[in-house]
Amino acid sequence: MSYQEVYETFIPELRLFRRGKVRDIYDLDDKLLIVATDRLSAFDYVFQEPIPDKGRVLNLLSAFWFRLTRDIVENHLISTNLEDLPEALRHYSDLLNGRFSLVKKAQRIIPIECIVRGYLAGSGYKEYRETGKVCGISLKSGLREGDKLDEPIFTPTTKAEEGHDLPLTPEEACALVGKETYEKLMEISIRLYRFGAEYCIQRGVILADTKFEFGLLDGSLLLCDELFTPDSSRFWPKDSYAPPGPQISLDKQYVRDYLESIGWNKKPPVPRLPLEVVESTSKKYKEIYQIITGVPFPVFSCGTK
Repeated sequence: MSYQEVYETFIPELRLFRRGKVRDIYDLDDKLLIVATDRLSAFDYVFQEPIPDKGRVLNLLSAFWFRLTRDIVENHLISTNLEDLPEALRHYSDLLNGRFSLVKKAQRIIPIECIVRGYLAGSGYKEYRETGKVCGISLKSGLREGDKLDEPIFTPTTKAEEGHDLPLTPEEACALVGKETYEKLMEISIRLYRFGAEYCIQRGVILADTKFEFGLLDGSLLLCDELFTPDSSRFWPKDSYAPPGPQISLDKQYVRDYLESIGWNKKPPVPRLPLEVVESTSKKYKEIYQIITGVPFPVFSCGTK
């Protein structure tokens, strides 16, 4: 496997803090080293096939957005530059180049996923079709799949260690984090979404919905994890937007649609992803990177493991 494809990392010089679905996180005392691998998760399962350069797209695109949004809320990013790696890790430069972030370590992680929806799609559309609501928020009747909402809505979910995240009503979310924190999270999340959506639409892309994760550091909210990536957001080309119905996607929805098309019951065993799906996913991720940043995805030298 080349460094264009990194499924899992092992850095014995560091203590593994946590191995998430797609990220390997190492402890650096008051900081963390987050390595974005090329693992892909969908429907709460991790697949065997790495998506070439996926981790680098997530890492570099998040860093791009983190730098643009510091005026809205402080975030955890310190550096993605190789020269800022600890000296003991320099010999991992080929492996880490483009896919690592040095970040501040939050003292506490907020235990909800902060989701903002500007359009009706995915699980939000399914819930609306059944109840007329999304996460306890009543919406006007007659909305179709893919329709733009009059205003973005804040629809948090649980942050499950295993299994599915579950939708939370405003009352349930307040019970988990407190009313004051909930209102701050809602206000900042909607501000972030509006900023990202406006930025994207100027580049010909609709940001349909997205999710954020926050922590607390010295009593203040800290934006963590990733930001406006094809793993955490739905991106639709503006020129092809045509509700009602599913839209062309430049994000992980492409993989979800494939898995739905083969009738997988979303239980083990996890199906293999064909080469065409792997390559098309990598291409879509790099395409949205170029559309958003305005520059082609960088070419990295590919060492071997």
